[in-house]
Amino acid sequence: MSDHRQPPARRLMTDVPHSARVWNYLLGGKDNYPADAEAGEMILRAFPDIAGIARDQRAFLARAVSFLTGEGGIRQFLDIGTGLPTANNTHEVAQWRAPESRIVYVDNDPLVLTHARALLTSTPEGACAYVEADVRDTDRVLEEAARTLDLHRPVGLTLLGIMGQLADDEDPWALVSRLMAALPSGSHLALADGTDTSETLTRAIEAYNAHSANSYYLRSPDRIAAFFDGLELVEPGIIRTADWRPDPGLSGQDVPSSHVISGVGRKP
Repeated sequence: MSDHRQPPARRLMTDVPHSARVWNYLLGGKDNYPADAEAGEMILRAFPDIAGIARDQRAFLARAVSFLTGEGGIRQFLDIGTGLPTANNTHEVAQWRAPESRIVYVDNDPLVLTHARALLTSTPEGACAYVEADVRDTDRVLEEAARTLDLHRPVGLTLLGIMGQLADDEDPWALVSRLMAALPSGSHLALADGTDTSETLTRAIEAYNAHSANSYYLRSPDRIAAFFDGLELVEPGIIRTADWRPDPGLSGQDVPSSHVISGVGRKP
């Protein structure tokens, strides 16, 4: 967990890989350091499909936000574990469909903070805000989010790849429950995480964990599905990320087996 009392430059830890920067490297971005690139290349050598996973998960975010602003009627988003800005950020997708949408981004990587201006280019009708906080500090996340969002109205909560960064003994399931409990009926959860269904990926992640400032924990599909307990699943349910409402003309057959599953659930 990062120490918010230190200035961002002191907490960058550029000599140690960080998940947001490694993910940026895998997505072909330039906002990373040699240690991040080295970790990314190590994972790519062990599991070449990891770059496809990164792109696949990012595409799911765009499809989920598009669904939520369309059929879901959501106009407020809480994006936790934002990562570094790329194309099709949450506010870009949401405000393209509904300019009045309001978005709060949350991350604890100080490098993401330095790029936050790119996440705050809101339409005049809507609003964007950035909160530097750890997902474990749910009270602070919700308190700061309430400065921009009306938490008495439905919210779209997005947690992509972030629950996998919490160990079992931190009870990430209870954390998701606390976040959803603070949101009203009609709110939605969009979540994606990596599964332990590939021995090759498991070994690659173990090697990454041994050298990174962050650890990632792969879980069984059933344990990932448990994050949606108490929610009404949106069709087609919790499935391989590439197969969740793919764009017309595309299907899960067009991408490698990702070993990442995703879903969207609605709070009754």
